[in-house]
Amino acid sequence: MNWFPWLLWLHIFGAIVAFGPTFAFPLIGGMGGKEPMHANFATRITEKIERGITIPLAILQGVTGVGLLLVSGRNLSDKANYWLGIAIVLYAIALSFAIFVQLKRVETVIHMTSTPPPAPAPGAAPSGPPPALMAAVKKVRQGGLVLTVLIVTIIFLMVIKPQF
Repeated sequence: MNWFPWLLWLHIFGAIVAFGPTFAFPLIGGMGGKEPMHANFATRITEKIERGITIPLAILQGVTGVGLLLVSGRNLSDKANYWLGIAIVLYAIALSFAIFVQLKRVETVIHMTSTPPPAPAPGAAPSGPPPALMAAVKKVRQGGLVLTVLIVTIIFLMVIKPQF
């Protein structure tokens, strides 16, 4: 039986389902930022999608990718497959960053927004979000941008298969 078409279908379908929702994260975060009473929910839903869909299916991408390599007989040391080696390295970087850095940053924002801020002193104007929260949100945004660039670069390499 030829496993290549099945593995390719799983690989492509897995990529669409895994990474498609991540392009909505900036929209969800932006709406949460505009409505602070919903910021914690927006962050929690993003984290739930990341843990429940994106990361498990991103790991499956590695499994189906290895399967495709094995059944296709591609040689990564061949200059014609240089693009694939680059994509694999970027995938490992992106997955590691998402699991070991970005998830922790998101958890920090969830923790910081789980309880309402203390009320301002009588007669004082509300001061806005704490600087530590804004710094944490900035790190999450920056990490999200890094991951988006990595994902788009990997997709570009997989679709175009540039020859160097």
